Amino acid sequence: MVRKPVILLLAILAIAASLPASAQTVSSALRGATPLNEEGPAAPMTPMRNTAEREIRNYPEQPPVIPHSIDGYQIDINGNKCLSCHARARIAESGAPMVSITHFMDRDGQFLASVSPRRFFCTECHVPQNLITPPVTNDFVDIDTMLSRASPGGRR
Repeated sequence: MVRKPVILLLAILAIAASLPASAQTVSSALRGATPLNEEGPAAPMTPMRNTAEREIRNYPEQPPVIPHSIDGYQIDINGNKCLSCHARARIAESGAPMVSITHFMDRDGQFLASVSPRRFFCTECHVPQNLITPPVTNDFVDIDTMLSRASPGGRR
């Protein structure tokens, strides 16, 4: 019974070997005509979204996205520019939302007086947005929409 997979594999290899070299170049919206074994040109930089509007989250526990440009922000072991607006003591004057209370907890669930060192590097979870048309289509549906489509018995 091992013969069928071996014969199938040999047939696939024979077909692949008979294809012209140009067939090995994959053309897609993401790679263009760059062969898979080569690195294509970098995509041009796109403008950053820069607004005070808050994005709707798509699922529970989703980190909020950054709705403004953070070019030039220092976010490293020596400082965190985000906290100049989002720290508890600065939100009244900045109008920015305060850092989540979860960011003041250590790994044992104990509350700290300041942002936990493990939550200090904002861009590990929070990302700014660019003004672009997505390169691929997305049919993601958030949980609230899914629940509103379902009847109480779980059927449509």
